[in-house]
Amino acid sequence: MENIKTIEDLDAYHKKRKRISIIVVIAAVLGLVLAFFVALWWGGNFDLTISQIINVLFGKTYSEQERFVVMDVRVPRLLCCIFVGAALSTSGLVMQSLFRNPMASPSVLGISSGAAFGAALAMAFGVGGFMGAFMVPGMAFIFCFITMFLVYMLARTKYGVAKTTLLLSGIAMGAFFSGLISVLQYMVDTDALAQIVYWTMGSFKDCGWNSFQIVLIPVVIGLLIVAFYARELNLISSGEDQAANMGVNVKRTRIIMMIATSLMVGGSVAISGVIGFVGLIVPHIFRMLVGPNHVLLIPLCIFGGGIFMIVMDTIAKSAFAIPFPVGVLTALIGAPFFIYIMRTRKREMWD
Repeated sequence: MENIKTIEDLDAYHKKRKRISIIVVIAAVLGLVLAFFVALWWGGNFDLTISQIINVLFGKTYSEQERFVVMDVRVPRLLCCIFVGAALSTSGLVMQSLFRNPMASPSVLGISSGAAFGAALAMAFGVGGFMGAFMVPGMAFIFCFITMFLVYMLARTKYGVAKTTLLLSGIAMGAFFSGLISVLQYMVDTDALAQIVYWTMGSFKDCGWNSFQIVLIPVVIGLLIVAFYARELNLISSGEDQAANMGVNVKRTRIIMMIATSLMVGGSVAISGVIGFVGLIVPHIFRMLVGPNHVLLIPLCIFGGGIFMIVMDTIAKSAFAIPFPVGVLTALIGAPFFIYIMRTRKREMWD
């Protein structure tokens, strides 16, 4: 916080923060709209002009090929990018607040690996076939929740959740489920092996309207639940004892947030595979800009996560000679960011 000596300084500080917050929110909304239309125009093997895209979107004269590329390929893929980015970034924000650890995110705590194992089981052996068309997302959600529960129980002590133990538990569980995925890859046939390997790298290559329908319901439900508990997250992030004294049922809130996070991460992993570090990068960027208020951070993570994922996917499919797995790209960016956070926020991470 800036050097504040008088009430006038404090008022000026709050007004400045409010102006910055308004500017950041407007920029995030406009940035998402801009990113969507730029990616709709640029980023694919089939070249389209802006006028052709406008004609398709507004029902004017267009060819069947143009309509197919825009409405059946690019639009659903971009919508999947938005929802997955929003889900992963918001999940990271919730975990960082819930466990009061700046390093917490679905990928770092092994949640994504657990969901990936559940989905891989469904793809390889049809486990969860009783769920029908929702077999893969259903198994991803089930193992997402199981992993989060195991990580939490391993880190929990009679004094609360230890941050060091939380990270170590997450790393251990992530390694364990990654090992199980490797076992599956060893056991399945060649076609299933190729599908699982590429899928664990994270990609939106096969995302269409069916994928969007799969991710829509769990992510929207999860986001609504998290938004409803924004005040409780503000208090819990300041300390569990203080939150309890303010009337927050910390245990119930934590369980509800774990369910909401499982919905979002499970739905995301089911359609895009494992995409790491989104939940680490996006929340930290906006927290540095607008502060720790979750009433602002939650919508910003929704819009910002969508922007980040659209940009990453556009780069992955356009900047290389062949389509590049977006999960590999986010890992290349996220690993240095992880090191930066680890070096600059040691006290919050380990205390």
